[in-house]
Amino acid sequence: MSAPSTLSATEAATVVALQADLQARGVRYALANFVDLHGVCKAKAVPLDHLADMLAGSELFTGAALDGVPQDVSDDEVAALPDPASATVLPWRPDTVWFASNLQLGGRPFEACSRNILCRVRDQAAAMGLRFNLGVETEFFVLRRDADGGLQPASADDRLDKPCYDLRGLLDNLGWLDELVQAMNGLGWGVYSFDHEDGNGQFETDFGYADGLVTADRVTFFRLMAREITRRHGLIASFMPKPFADRTGSGAHFNMSLADLGSGENLFIPEDGRQGWVSELGRQFIAGILRHAPAICAVIAPTVNSYKRLVVQGSMSGFTWAPVFICYGNNNRTNMLRIPGAGSRVECRAADSSCNPYLAAAMLLAAGLEGIREGLDPGDPNLVNAYRLSPEERTARGLHTLPRTLGEAIEAFAADPLARQVFGEAMADAYVAFKREEWSSYHGAVSAWETDRYLELF
Repeated sequence: MSAPSTLSATEAATVVALQADLQARGVRYALANFVDLHGVCKAKAVPLDHLADMLAGSELFTGAALDGVPQDVSDDEVAALPDPASATVLPWRPDTVWFASNLQLGGRPFEACSRNILCRVRDQAAAMGLRFNLGVETEFFVLRRDADGGLQPASADDRLDKPCYDLRGLLDNLGWLDELVQAMNGLGWGVYSFDHEDGNGQFETDFGYADGLVTADRVTFFRLMAREITRRHGLIASFMPKPFADRTGSGAHFNMSLADLGSGENLFIPEDGRQGWVSELGRQFIAGILRHAPAICAVIAPTVNSYKRLVVQGSMSGFTWAPVFICYGNNNRTNMLRIPGAGSRVECRAADSSCNPYLAAAMLLAAGLEGIREGLDPGDPNLVNAYRLSPEERTARGLHTLPRTLGEAIEAFAADPLARQVFGEAMADAYVAFKREEWSSYHGAVSAWETDRYLELF
């Protein structure tokens, strides 16, 4: 159980204590986990006897084998350096513990690691005396395959045109939902609500906010856990933003605030106590995000499918509940940025469930910090239903649309200096190249819509 010499005496003692605790809990294997460009978990497993070596960075990975990691096959391998504070025993497999890891190259932080990218921006906030608090609303679909291989809601009775908050639909799915919620609470996440959302087979879980890095780790783990638990029930958990053209898509609303690093005081709470608004610092944070919204969109809504969610119509229940315009306001769900009633946080509604939470949080935080450093003004809030405004009214109000396609968003990302400041040169180039290819590949595919429309038309 001895720790390698690369660890200090204090670190070695911590490792020994952690290993003994995990052994007492019946853990046999440890996972050094990191994510690819998509935020998908990648890992190596080691027997628990090798935990000390793993925590010292013994596990090496070939970056060129993964999507969006800017390495060539001839480059040195990257090493995963697990964060001991992130240790999470798998609820569905309690003999295995998961660690979120930062990648290193040559003994230094690997610039293109998603977790490192967020850590760098988090350090910028700390240098300004600020702590970034984040809560993410996890929306997703749980589906089953029918006899013909088609996708259907998990519950056969989940057929309402307006299924939002449907109690029967919730109760029909309580078996796997209970297992998921109990697992989340067992990990100390503090689930405070869950419900049936506006799409058939769509659900949302809400759990306590935390430091931005902790929340990004939890969202990453949540997607893994939801898939594993639902799979054991013969179901599919999907974080695709818009799996059905006529149903509401899945968002991942980022609820953000800044606190004083020393006292923990929420610095977004308005000085005058007005409900529905934020402090001047909060307004500056908003202004920074609005300035960089098109580029940010390429990261918080990162797929071709994402932009089929960011539309006004497209749901049998009416509106899509997704933002279309670059604007902010009070408790108004048609804005990209919403200030809920208490005024203690800002909610970004453009983010969806396919985003890499580390990269999404990094871009939003970096833009907000820029707004604070430069004392930006977000202008007047939008207090009306932006969906119903005519084009002339939108122009008069200065409302600009979010990117309409992944292609438009990625070009905005490529042109915005903030993207390279946050991602670093290599990762920014890799991200742009990967997403341009994704957009090009989409246009080269022939869809069922095209064959249905054109095959026998002429």
